[in-house]
Amino acid sequence: MSNRMGLEISKLRKELGITQKQLGKIMGVSESFIIDVEAGRRILNEDLVKRFSKALRGEVGKLDIYEAEEKVYRSEPQKNIVKVVEKPVQDIWNDALAGVLMTVPVYNYKMERQAELKQLPIINNKVEGFAKDKVFYLVIEDNDMAGFRILNGDRVLVHSTHEMDKDGIFFIDYKGVRTVRQIKNIEGGKLLLISNKGSLVTDTAYRKDVKILGRLIRLEIML
Repeated sequence: MSNRMGLEISKLRKELGITQKQLGKIMGVSESFIIDVEAGRRILNEDLVKRFSKALRGEVGKLDIYEAEEKVYRSEPQKNIVKVVEKPVQDIWNDALAGVLMTVPVYNYKMERQAELKQLPIINNKVEGFAKDKVFYLVIEDNDMAGFRILNGDRVLVHSTHEMDKDGIFFIDYKGVRTVRQIKNIEGGKLLLISNKGSLVTDTAYRKDVKILGRLIRLEIML
C-alpha cells in the first residue's frame, strides 16, 4: 500500500514540476522524508495523506483534495466539535517560494508604481547581483533609444543608483525631464548624452546638471 501511494505522490509531484525539496518545504518536512515516502519506506497516516493531497492538488490514496477549506471533526457523536481551517494551497506555495523569489516593483518615468508586478530569483540574498531593495523595473515611455533596440512599452530592469562609475545606459533627470540615455564620460567634467531615434543624436552636459536615477542592466522586450 505504501509503495503504491509513494508512486502516486511521485507522479503528481513530477506533473506539477516541483522537486522533492520544494515539496518537503511545502509540507513542512525534510527532503529525505519525501524521498522515503516516494520509495515506499514510510507508512502514511490519514492526516499525512490529506496533507499530501492538498499540497499536490491531486487525488492521493483516493482522497478528494477539493474538500471545503473548513472541516468539522467529531471525536464522539454530539461532543467535542473542533473546527479546523486549512491553509489555502496558494498560500502554501507563496510561503514556500518567499525565500526563493522576490516581487520587483514596476514604475513609470515619474516613479509612480504600476499595478504590474514581476518576480525575480533571489541568489545569495541578492537580485541580479544587487541588493534586493536596489532594483526595479522601468516602463519605457518613448522611442528615443530605438537605435539601441529599447522601444516604447518595453520593460527594463534598473539598478537604483546615483553614481556613474563607468559608461552605460542610464535613467536620468536632465533639465527637469526624465529620460533614458547612453552616457559617456568626456574631458572637463562633462558627459556625452546619446540617443538614437533612427539617427544618432548627442548632447554635451556638465556632470552637475545630470541627475543619475539608475543604471539599466537588462531589457525585456514586449512581444
